[in-house]
Amino acid sequence: MLIGELADTAGLPSQTIRFYERRGLLHEPVRGANRYRIYDESTLTRLSFIHTSQAAGLTLAEIGSVIDLRDHGNVPCTHVASLLDNKLADVRTRIRSLAVLEAELETIIERSHRLDPADCTEADICHILTR
Repeated sequence: MLIGELADTAGLPSQTIRFYERRGLLHEPVRGANRYRIYDESTLTRLSFIHTSQAAGLTLAEIGSVIDLRDHGNVPCTHVASLLDNKLADVRTRIRSLAVLEAELETIIERSHRLDPADCTEADICHILTR
């Protein structure tokens, strides 16, 4: 199939497919006599893998590392499990940080309801955010 057909089937812009090619996430396609890229079903499978991996929070670099392992004949499942474990740990850390931020914002907002804008001086800039 040509790049437009692949893009339509995968639900992606052609430019995204070309970008993935440049990043090494997709194999270099065969070119027809007219120099058009010709793709097979394996490219759709790989695009689906990339999409699912991104939905799981993996970066393109991480996805590339998985693809490289597979392309070199290795089963990447242990590597993927490790990436996902690290991703989950990062998410949990961000959730804790966001919970702290949420509490801080709630405190500031509560305080802001008790403040009178008329009491705000030029030196304060905004006394809601002055300690």
